[in-house]
Amino acid sequence: MAAERAPGRIAAQNRKARHDYLIEDTLEVGIMLAGTEVKALRQGSASIGEAYAGESAGELYLFNAYIPEYEAANRFNHQPRRPRKLLLHRREMNRLLGQIRREGVTVVPLAFYFNERGLLKVELGLARGKKKADRRAAEKARDWRREQARLMREKG
Repeated sequence: MAAERAPGRIAAQNRKARHDYLIEDTLEVGIMLAGTEVKALRQGSASIGEAYAGESAGELYLFNAYIPEYEAANRFNHQPRRPRKLLLHRREMNRLLGQIRREGVTVVPLAFYFNERGLLKVELGLARGKKKADRRAAEKARDWRREQARLMREKG
């Protein structure tokens, strides 16, 4: 999924999301930010490890994403953990909200990145929580693939 998106500079990544959740689908959306937030993201110091998307007043918002204050902004700075509105088409929003309400799906941000036009985009993942046994099975499969690759390299 990540290889399909346009190459851009990654501002923040949620690496643990693929370990903790089974990602069923990914989606690229925009986000409403203040100017100081964009400047702080260009410095690459954001954290989206605990962030999630949820509904508020019929819209989709990103909660608990940490974008630190921009040092050169003086008194016009932003709040680091404020809810940020996600920008997506009404049909996509209704589909996501329906899945969140009905099926127990969580929407987690996988990455913040700047596209080729310089706009910040958010890669969202529709996720279901993994159980401990699922995590172990995924780790075992990953180790086996690594072992297979090593054996194939040694043979030929």
